[in-house]
Amino acid sequence: MSTGRRMSIKSLRILCDVVLPEETIRVWDGTGGTFVDGDGNFYRPAQFTEDALQSLEAAINGEAYTLALSLISVSQSAADSIWEYDETASVQGSPFVVKLQILDEDEQPDGDPIVVFTGEIDNLDVADESTADGITSVVNLEVTNRFTLRTVTNGAVLSDVDQRARAALLNPSAADDEFCKRVPLMRDAVIKWPNW
Repeated sequence: MSTGRRMSIKSLRILCDVVLPEETIRVWDGTGGTFVDGDGNFYRPAQFTEDALQSLEAAINGEAYTLALSLISVSQSAADSIWEYDETASVQGSPFVVKLQILDEDEQPDGDPIVVFTGEIDNLDVADESTADGITSVVNLEVTNRFTLRTVTNGAVLSDVDQRARAALLNPSAADDEFCKRVPLMRDAVIKWPNW
């Protein structure tokens, strides 16, 4: 039974901001023209590879601490901007933000974008490809976030130094973390059960 109300079908755009000291490079996942968000920022079209979309999904769900992204079909001018900047002042450590923008039935921004992942660029490389349509570029990014310190190179447990570094990053206003120092002392502790 129809209620007479028109149902609006909404879609999503994946937006990425590379925040450099002098400028912010913005791309969106898709083909077509430039996308303008609600604040008037211009996003150039690019495409994530299928592996990159899976990595992004894992990062959004909190299952990944390192995000490996490959952007294909990036315009040569956008890729050149990233490459030239990296040659003069390294992009390593630059903030990288992934947002989801809900669109209305007219493909216009509906509300503010939702930030789903924030990290820092750890590594970057740009490769150009020549096709019949012109030159396109592939930008490969490795982005880490604050949970990177959870990784342990020896595959064992966090050392006291690792734990302190992780705690200082996650909670900088707290006192020095002495968890790893205190845990071994528990081995000698005696548990006294209440005598009812």
